[in-house]
Amino acid sequence: MAPPAPPPSRVFAELDLAPAPAPEGRAGLAALPGREVHVSGSAELSARPDRARVSLRLGSRKEAAVAARSSVSRRLQYIAHSARLRGVPEENMTVTEDFSRVENTYQMEAEVCFIFSDFGKMQSVCNLLIEKLGTSVTINPPHFYHTPEAIDTLRRQVCVTAVGNTRRKAQEVCRLFGQALGKPLLIKEEETKEWGGHIDSHLSHSADSQTLQERIQNATAYASCRVFAVFEIKGKEKRRNKLL
Repeated sequence: MAPPAPPPSRVFAELDLAPAPAPEGRAGLAALPGREVHVSGSAELSARPDRARVSLRLGSRKEAAVAARSSVSRRLQYIAHSARLRGVPEENMTVTEDFSRVENTYQMEAEVCFIFSDFGKMQSVCNLLIEKLGTSVTINPPHFYHTPEAIDTLRRQVCVTAVGNTRRKAQEVCRLFGQALGKPLLIKEEETKEWGGHIDSHLSHSADSQTLQERIQNATAYASCRVFAVFEIKGKEKRRNKLL
């Protein structure tokens, strides 16, 4: 029985054993025909969430409609005023109100939604409202997520990083054989993967007992990219003797 055939080997770099000479009188590096290095490279990057949404709920039930509305209105004014003083723009604050009759009483409920890009500012606003309003307001845990622009940036960065890693690998191979790397002939994105992260419409179901850093970590997005590239291989560097 004939022995099994050896597994096919991968050609990492193919060098011409009989390179064509560089044109006479030209100094520096010359690209030689048919001399290429084929390499693949990859990269993996992560991006923390760039937005947080915090919702607050408050309500009041009174026998008089005016009293129910007034109780909620005063707290809403204080919440809005405190947020503006700490730099929260008006467009990042949304208020919804619901007024209803419950048996023989009137019930006024409201929800305030804040969007933060500065998580330190978010903590400052929430801590103040808890201190000043106490149990009369319920603050839900923040929902961290990525804007579409943040995800697009992550995709571009991981691709560019993978290309850079591939080029450095090709340079090291050329140096190993005493050659110089030439221009790219082909760069192909072979595979991209994304996992983790949250978007604005995707509400996380994390436990309320999680710390702020645990919530940020759980909302972190990851991306990987693998590329294939072909580069020219140039001849050895030639130094021109200078006449003194």
